[in-house]
Amino acid sequence: MDYENENRGGFMTKLAAFIVDKRNLVFLLVGISMVFSLFSRNWVEVENDLTAYLPANSATKEGLEVMEQQFITYGSANLMVANVSYEEAEALFDALKEIDGVQSVTFDDTTEHYNKASALFSVTFDYSETDDACLSSLAAVRAALAPYDTYVSTTLGDTSAELIEKEVSMITAFVAVIVVVVLTFTSQTYAEVPIIGLTFITAAVMNLGTNFLLGKISFVSNSVTTILQLALSLDYAVIYCNRFKEEHETHELRDAVVISLSKAIPEVGASSLTTIGGLIAMMFMQFKLGPDMAICLVKAIFFSLLSVFTVMPGLLMLMGELMEKTRHKNFVPKVPFVGRFAYATRRIIPPIFLLLLVGAISYSNRCPYVYGYDTLVTPKLNEMQIADQMIANTFSSRAMVAVVVPGGDYSEEQSLIRDLESYSQVDSVTAIANADAIGGYTLADKLSPRQFAELMKLDYETAELLYAAYAVHGTSYDKLISGISKFNVPLVDMLLYVVDKVDEGYITLDADQADTLADAKAQMLMGKRQLEGADFDRMLVYLTLPEAGDETYRFTDTIRSVAQAHYPDGQVYVVGNSTNQYEFEKSFEIDNIVVSVVSILIVLAVLLFTFQSAGMPLLLILVIQGAIWMNFSYPTLVHKDVFFLTQLVVSSIQMGANIDYAIVIANRYTDDVKTMSPKEAIIEAMNFAFPTILTSGTILATSGILISFLTTECTINGIGDALGRGTIISIVLVMFVLPQMLILGGKILEKTSFSMPKVTLERHASGTVAVDGLITGEIRGTVNGVFRGTIEGDVNVRLLSGSIDEAGDSAPPPQETIPAENPTGEEVRADV
Repeated sequence: MDYENENRGGFMTKLAAFIVDKRNLVFLLVGISMVFSLFSRNWVEVENDLTAYLPANSATKEGLEVMEQQFITYGSANLMVANVSYEEAEALFDALKEIDGVQSVTFDDTTEHYNKASALFSVTFDYSETDDACLSSLAAVRAALAPYDTYVSTTLGDTSAELIEKEVSMITAFVAVIVVVVLTFTSQTYAEVPIIGLTFITAAVMNLGTNFLLGKISFVSNSVTTILQLALSLDYAVIYCNRFKEEHETHELRDAVVISLSKAIPEVGASSLTTIGGLIAMMFMQFKLGPDMAICLVKAIFFSLLSVFTVMPGLLMLMGELMEKTRHKNFVPKVPFVGRFAYATRRIIPPIFLLLLVGAISYSNRCPYVYGYDTLVTPKLNEMQIADQMIANTFSSRAMVAVVVPGGDYSEEQSLIRDLESYSQVDSVTAIANADAIGGYTLADKLSPRQFAELMKLDYETAELLYAAYAVHGTSYDKLISGISKFNVPLVDMLLYVVDKVDEGYITLDADQADTLADAKAQMLMGKRQLEGADFDRMLVYLTLPEAGDETYRFTDTIRSVAQAHYPDGQVYVVGNSTNQYEFEKSFEIDNIVVSVVSILIVLAVLLFTFQSAGMPLLLILVIQGAIWMNFSYPTLVHKDVFFLTQLVVSSIQMGANIDYAIVIANRYTDDVKTMSPKEAIIEAMNFAFPTILTSGTILATSGILISFLTTECTINGIGDALGRGTIISIVLVMFVLPQMLILGGKILEKTSFSMPKVTLERHASGTVAVDGLITGEIRGTVNGVFRGTIEGDVNVRLLSGSIDEAGDSAPPPQETIPAENPTGEEVRADV
């Protein structure tokens, strides 16, 4: 094919030819990127705490940041030992206290620690919860309890992250097998399966390898992105592959690859817009896990598109002839009965659907959303979940919140504690102001020199000297004048002052006094590090209420109000699992509306441009939004709690991805109904769309179902469960409801259509004229439509797309033209 003829192609054709002809360069660049990605995927930081994604202005998040900066949280674990007597439990209690690295063990005869012949030991270690030394001490504790039936609940280490990683690897393997089976069934050649597989693997690896550029991603995004990338974007490779097979029937290999790529780029690009639009809606969420997932998934789709448009053409060039040799019969049956059913029930199904829609809206609005994991159940439980469940079922528990207040005033703290304990919802309060010390005193109790002398078994004169030195050290000279005997000092401050002087050698104590002081020092330092910071003090308030629920949430507001009344000029924070869930609930109320509205508006804009009709987009969105409402009605009907994040993520994906099934049917029907009867058009449309819906829908639904059954993480489980169920509902509606509505609403859709302004090019020519494109005008008469060939005579037309060339008397009939490398010549064209 000569250069002049090849140059007649448009930009897409030239771009496609460049990609195909430079395939070896593409393979080299992709290979380098793949090698880099295999290393860089290990640089990704994963955030396992959902509270990290609370809005920046959230009081709970601010409180968590203050606590992280101001206090030390020691590593801890709850260990349940089943089938032991109380005497055996006491012996174990004594043994655990002696283990190296164990700071304290809590155990008593209340139902919180001994019940149903089982003991619960609450162990606190000597190290911060982020210190790996905690894991060594925990291993020693496990070893001590090895002969017994033991269940361990702890947040130490990366146990959950490791479990999730193993589960996701297993899920990915299962999904890969299913994809191969589905593609083998729905394809027409065996060779296209490895081509599509290699294309996706390239996209997945590059996406994983670039996640480190985001700094830190959530454990949810890290877990499900690859699986969702496969389910959401596999269609792109299938569309291009089908285009290639069509073109290869009439063109040589290279020409077929180029022509099909030039047609697939705009087609696949348009198909991806609705999916991307649905995902972009999550970027508007206040709860920042939404933007985190949206960015990861949009990036995944970008790499899928990039891989289809650059890697797949080269693979088709390498294996295109093999595809011809491995053709097999089409296993996907025609479904004319669906179209006939649609036509027969066109006046029955739409009213039924609208009635169901009313019920779905009502029930979905009552969906039992929860904001913590307490009531969520997964089909599969890991070791930690089993331990948590056993402990929850055996022992009574209390909700706990931390109240963070300005420090330095023990008297005000004691007053706040008294006020809080006056509420029936408060079981107890632990703070530096009421923490037990020695001799029945609390750390904040103020002692006179005589009281301190009696407590520490010192002579009174020595105690007075200590108090005088403390007064000078603290520049409290007025106490020296008014009399040291009346100087009252908080026990914690006096004890720590004495400890410093003993360490410096200024004070010598006998053995008993030294032992007493050593015990007191350990308790004081532990208490101060956990409960007293540089600027704030922390109180642990144990409630008689459950961890979640409206009553608990309201009472946390009461706690905040009471504390703020004691510190009107200071900042007060109330933090805990209950407040975390309360913040989740408040952000969900806004995010739920925002995500739904934004996803619908973005998809609506895409569909308006695609169909040039106001009615068609509304109809398609109604069907898919109906599927979303039905999806979240199911939990209401079966009384199953749903984690709030599930709704936000799945509704976005369902609107963005599942609407593609409806678009395929609507596009084909609107084209066919121009030349066929509505009955024939809908039968043809359903036969055409069924393979696409079967391939994409089966993979997405199966992926969701596998995620829900094979993961033990509640957030991921909920997303998988709702995504699988929602996809199945969407398939049912687009197969058995949408066709009837298209037929019944044909006239309305026609009246609501409009024309988009087109870019045209006026062209006048005479003689032998080569025409290839969409034209309107006069050619020895009036011509309006797609024309391909040569014309002898005068041409006076408007070119909408394609090209017109004065070819001369000897010009051959025009062919599909493909630009080669370094094309020359001029071009006259305009694109719609």
